[in-house]
Amino acid sequence: MIDIVCCPTPFLVGLLSSSLPKLKELPVEEALMVNLGSDRFIRQVKYILKCCHAQALERKSELINQDSDSDSDDECNTLNGLVSEVFIRFFVETVGHYSLFLTQNEKGERAFQREAFRKSVASKSIRRFLEVFMESQMFAGFIQDRELRKCRAKGLFEQRVEQYLEELPDTEQSGVNKFLRGLGEE
Repeated sequence: MIDIVCCPTPFLVGLLSSSLPKLKELPVEEALMVNLGSDRFIRQVKYILKCCHAQALERKSELINQDSDSDSDDECNTLNGLVSEVFIRFFVETVGHYSLFLTQNEKGERAFQREAFRKSVASKSIRRFLEVFMESQMFAGFIQDRELRKCRAKGLFEQRVEQYLEELPDTEQSGVNKFLRGLGEE
């Protein structure tokens, strides 16, 4: 997961403090690095974060009250796996219903129905999150990739989305809002 930090698109990544030496060896550009355990910047960028991003970082800092002192590779791998699972689950449950809003025209071209996608979420706070997230380069690349795909290859994300949508009852608007309702109220 540490290799993701070198990607050119915007990411919010959580890493264990034991990964910091590896991170410092990588060619990371334009990254804000914050040690949430000590509430200090490891590396700052030249521009100032938008207020909403700064507040989000502060909230995350408040939520983290444990510091992993483990040097065990097995324990680090387990924790890295858990962090990855949290991110995958979050994206599955917030944007996993995207495929319901990919339409196909007469020419076979796919188009994403942005507003219908955003408005399909019952939670106001998740809709607000989607408003901002849908403007990101990460989301634009994700949707563009899905629009241009000729075959429906199923990577880990698509497999988890399919599983998630199947688990939800049919009464939940095609299975997209059960978790989203609860997520916005937390």
